[in-house]
Amino acid sequence: MAGHGWRRPDVNDPLRVLIVEARFYDDLADALLDGAKDALSAKGVDFDVVTVPGALEVPTVIAMADEAGKYPTAPRYDGFVALGTIIRGETYHFEIVADQSAAGITQLGLKGLAIGNGILTTEDEDQAWARARRSEGDKGGFAARACLDLIALRKRLRHGLGG
Repeated sequence: MAGHGWRRPDVNDPLRVLIVEARFYDDLADALLDGAKDALSAKGVDFDVVTVPGALEVPTVIAMADEAGKYPTAPRYDGFVALGTIIRGETYHFEIVADQSAAGITQLGLKGLAIGNGILTTEDEDQAWARARRSEGDKGGFAARACLDLIALRKRLRHGLGG
């Protein structure tokens, strides 16, 4: 089908990852994003970053990006990194946001998307910082490395586990 601009990606093409970051807590978002960017850059991975208001929007944007990748004018991503912070407050809203953002990411993963989940769910800001800082938990970097591991495993499963 020559002429329409689409080509099947080669197994050896450089990886391209989309980082979707919720910026409800800007400073924590910066720490998570720095960890993710450093982890991807260390492996020579090309990446783009998009920002959403909160954690509930992260799975929606991942699904939108995956769908858009089917068109020749949009980038096709090998995997995704989900970043954000949900801190318990005084209402039930914490449970809704934590449960539904995790459920959305899980559902997309079950459809075959490689997603590293770096959405923190904590009791307070101190716990969030302990997980976000690269010098401590580095959950942004962990999520990026998990994404790369899932991409590699998906390739092995699609091409045979022998290699």
